[in-house]
Amino acid sequence: MNLLNTFKNEFVGRHIGPNEAETREMLGKIGIGSLDELINKTVPAAIRMQSDLDIPEAVSEFAYLSELKDISLKNKVFKSYIGQGYYDTITPSVILRNIFENPGWYTQYTPYQAEISQGRLESLLNFQTMVSDLTALPIANASLLDEATAAAEAMTMFFNALNRDHDHITRGKFFVDERIFPQTKDVVITRATPLHIDVVFGDYNTVDITADFFGALVQYPDADGNVADYRAFIEKVHAAGAYVAMATDLLALTLLTPPGELGADAAVGSAQRFGVPLGFGGPHAAFFATKDDFKRAIPGRIIGVSIDAQNQRALRMALQTREQHIKREKATSNICTAQALLANMAAMYAVYHGPQGLKNIALKTTLLTAALSAKLKAAGLQLRNSSHFDTITIESADAAAILAKAQEAGINFRQINAQSFGISLDETTSVEDVNAILAIFGAGTVTDAEVEKATNGIPAALQRTSGYLLHPVFNTHHSETEMMRYIKTLENKDLSLNTSMISLGSCTMKLNAASEMIPLSWNHWSKMHPFAPLAQTDGYQQIVRELGVYLCKITAFDACSLQPNSGAQGEYAGLLTIKGYHESRGEAHRNIILIPISAHGTNPASAVMTGYKVVIVKALENGYIDVTDLKAKAEQHKDNLAGVMITYPSTYGVYEESVKDICNIIHENGGQVYMDGANMNAQVGLTAPGLIGADVCHLNLHKTFAIPHGGGGPGMGPICAAKHLAPFLPSHVSLQASNNGTHHANAVSAAPYGSASILLISYAYIRLLGQQGVRKATEYAILNANYMKARLENAYDILYTGVSGTCAHEFIVDLRPFKTSAGVEAEDVAKRLMDYGFHAPTMSFPVPGTIMIEPTESEDKAELDRFCDALLAIREEIRTIEEGKADKANNVLKQAPHTQAVVTADEWNRPYTRQQAAFPLEYVKLNKFWPSVSRVNNTFGDRNLICTCEPTSAYAEAEA
Repeated sequence: MNLLNTFKNEFVGRHIGPNEAETREMLGKIGIGSLDELINKTVPAAIRMQSDLDIPEAVSEFAYLSELKDISLKNKVFKSYIGQGYYDTITPSVILRNIFENPGWYTQYTPYQAEISQGRLESLLNFQTMVSDLTALPIANASLLDEATAAAEAMTMFFNALNRDHDHITRGKFFVDERIFPQTKDVVITRATPLHIDVVFGDYNTVDITADFFGALVQYPDADGNVADYRAFIEKVHAAGAYVAMATDLLALTLLTPPGELGADAAVGSAQRFGVPLGFGGPHAAFFATKDDFKRAIPGRIIGVSIDAQNQRALRMALQTREQHIKREKATSNICTAQALLANMAAMYAVYHGPQGLKNIALKTTLLTAALSAKLKAAGLQLRNSSHFDTITIESADAAAILAKAQEAGINFRQINAQSFGISLDETTSVEDVNAILAIFGAGTVTDAEVEKATNGIPAALQRTSGYLLHPVFNTHHSETEMMRYIKTLENKDLSLNTSMISLGSCTMKLNAASEMIPLSWNHWSKMHPFAPLAQTDGYQQIVRELGVYLCKITAFDACSLQPNSGAQGEYAGLLTIKGYHESRGEAHRNIILIPISAHGTNPASAVMTGYKVVIVKALENGYIDVTDLKAKAEQHKDNLAGVMITYPSTYGVYEESVKDICNIIHENGGQVYMDGANMNAQVGLTAPGLIGADVCHLNLHKTFAIPHGGGGPGMGPICAAKHLAPFLPSHVSLQASNNGTHHANAVSAAPYGSASILLISYAYIRLLGQQGVRKATEYAILNANYMKARLENAYDILYTGVSGTCAHEFIVDLRPFKTSAGVEAEDVAKRLMDYGFHAPTMSFPVPGTIMIEPTESEDKAELDRFCDALLAIREEIRTIEEGKADKANNVLKQAPHTQAVVTADEWNRPYTRQQAAFPLEYVKLNKFWPSVSRVNNTFGDRNLICTCEPTSAYAEAEA
């Protein structure tokens, strides 16, 4: 029986790094007798769980994959013509295998350390160039969460531009054309409401844009499929002093006059149909492009071109002072995680097909649509469209019967209402598919010749004449051999989890196991449209239902929404839930949120987005929240207190003993407690937000529950809440009809379950580890952190610990003394770690001049030791500077990182050896990772902003 249990629990040993012998050694180094003793010393007894989690026991990887295959077959994957921003697409196999399924691309974090991130930075620059070219707007970001939230971000950007003082709004109206996608409408309303923006829906042809409007949003092509000429409308809006955003389609823009040429101020949309699977709603990369005037207001990451210490071209994240981790409540957006992996896939799709290949796909799609339209008109059907790219809308009193007949044939159309429905074609549509559609109507057939001769449905005045994707990168890699090697070249420039440990504090860079990832490529999961009839989605519904239950059990809450598709969006959704609760009690005036000074930057940014005023709570010298200050401020604002946002364990890496008192103080003063789930990897199975006293929390599934970070996304940030908040969780327009209208909207994402396909990863994580394994993972996360702390504490100052002298799952190393003693700063240590083959821990958060280390449970003792050896060796390098044996300005730290080109150059004039530069410890020789550029010049990049691919001549100039 024990043997059989061993097989059932085999994944636990695969996921957790240290074995039993290593565990004993590590505990010995800490000076503690057992793992239980360590946990008892670390986690306050008052918040400990008294029983095991009520979730299933572990299953083997083989058994799990077999079970999941059976669940997938419950999904009925029909041929989808629903459209509305989601289209079937062909993912080129070379991209599927070498990016989507490749841990060298999906396991990195956001590229904060540019020197070891040049590969994905180049790919994201390609994405920005692609978007900028196709929209004809000069500034594009490196992706947003989805089209609907991108549209809401455009609205907010315009609002902020014309309303500097939100307490005295002079322009409060935003026009949205009635032919916008329904999910975009809902998300825009959700975002507008707490900011007191008045969203006006109507017909762009007839609306009167007065001086109290700050902006407008139109769809191009619109939801009905029409391709409208918005030039006159844009001029009218501009004449009123307002701005215009266009929600658009990248594939359509290969044929349509682009938004920039029509006069638009911003363009948003989804890059999904550029080779990214439907996945029941995601993940997909949204895009956002705008005029140069808005370059310091645009939300999200921007990749820019700079130079390195050798004056060579180097890429980096540009204009970071706009972002939440620096500006906090004054940030342009709360965006942190975006959709980098999917942006890279979309960019590679454009690289692989090139401009002519993309145009051919668009032409095929629009000509098939034209042939279908002509046949349906000839058969007497009434079409609402006067023009089209890929979508037609049909008006018929028999709409319900036609939709039912289509479903009998395995086909889904888009139901609009009882008298109309839509049909959207895509890249995968063939002549045979069109004939299957026509058969439903008894409207004959089309031939290849008829399609070739079909009349283009795009008005002549809106047919594109300008070029795009002219850069060599989009005109070179069209054979699979070239493409494979280009992808590999970029991959080799990036340090990923398949290289070494990435110990970013508060980021939880744990194993993303192959068995968790494999099912994402299965057709029954990847090809499901998010608005498919619920009866066809039983497999997904089972995953959603069971995962929601597991997360409620883990958090000790009663209800769960899986809709938020990032941690920051989970924060926003949680705060909206609190807001809805207060409003339902006639307490809409509660508008104060208390936030500790140590909070993640997304916390205050999300609070401002929700319409709250932020009041900062002080921290004590030991890193704890100042409960006296919190109590005073809670009582001062008790009549208007909405709540508090706390992280547990704190961002200082300790379990605060006073956390229950904090929750009680807030509740006594009429507020609710929001818990940021960023550090949930130190809670699962040991304690829980609901047990501690919180009312709502979000979970970073891309941290605690094994979804990979993708180089900057995707992520998922579902929220769990207590029973009294359950009625105010987000819902979705697509769920309303099937729930008798009982769901309110309050949507925060374009799709009902956010990036639904990657929920499979977290579902797998819980099933594979099981009841005992998820707790064991938490215990080993704590063990690994305390072992590293024990190894480093005699060489470095460790800033904060709990009352027993232990840390939680992460700890902070103070590097500030070295600035005085040796002129060495945190950045120097971070760059030098690259020479040792490691990504730096989190820098200068939550305390400037420090590094925060989180090893996770997945790293074994050997890897922990290598990292500690590297930091200890760096301490000795600092000591040589302190003792005057090395120059303060010219040493291995200040010159780090050292590239292969520098180390192998004919000339070497540095006061240390090449060996010291590149191979400072023996283990480095076994698996050397070379940074591809020297230290990047951040200031140069911001002062000379270039965020698209430069002409080929620029590369030659950089090398000269």
